[in-house]
Amino acid sequence: MKNDKLIVALDVPSIAEAEKLVKLLSPLVTVFKVGNELFTSSGPSVIQMIHSYQCKVFLDLKFHDIPNTVGSACEAAVRHKVFMLNVHVLGGKNMMFQAVQSVHKTAQEVSIKPPLILGVTILTSMKENDLKEVGITKKLERQVVNLAMLAKGCGLDGVVASAHEIEPIRKKTDKDFLIVTPGVRPVWAAHGDQKRVMTPKETIEKGANFIVIGRPITQDPSPLEAVEKIFNEIG
Repeated sequence: MKNDKLIVALDVPSIAEAEKLVKLLSPLVTVFKVGNELFTSSGPSVIQMIHSYQCKVFLDLKFHDIPNTVGSACEAAVRHKVFMLNVHVLGGKNMMFQAVQSVHKTAQEVSIKPPLILGVTILTSMKENDLKEVGITKKLERQVVNLAMLAKGCGLDGVVASAHEIEPIRKKTDKDFLIVTPGVRPVWAAHGDQKRVMTPKETIEKGANFIVIGRPITQDPSPLEAVEKIFNEIG
């Protein structure tokens, strides 16, 4: 049985490797994440490949540019019929407003349901000192919550945030505001370069709508068994 809360990150360098994973995991997994590495190497063809297995795509390209450019990129993503895409909240209100407008206008033109638009708050690889180095002096949690509220005010469907910020975001938003959490690591997996991590069970219990897991699955000797263990852990 599929668990719609799990998104598998296809952080691999080629469409051939990605397809092996999609073919193997598609009986259990509904949504696959396509990030910068895979999209840069393979382009839109990887989206078409995932769709051919009747699965959905989270296009994780974290758009962050002037409003017109981000709007055009979002329009292209809609035409590829992705399920979910994201933009950096630090791109500002005008950029996010343009993203929302472009997504909904294009979806109406092509007569499809608009993809979910998420705001990237603070990368899960960053900690307090990393923020200070780029001139952000607010406490990390407060900064994430402020960015989440800004994203909500601009009409985004939710945010990408670490498990440690789920509860404070939930206190400021309603249940329909989505929280997608990367940096999730099962108890049996290495943390890698993720610093603000939590287990799948803990993350779901705190209120995440989706969890994103890559290497603990894709680099496991048996990716299918890894997915099954995660499902058992979530319950």
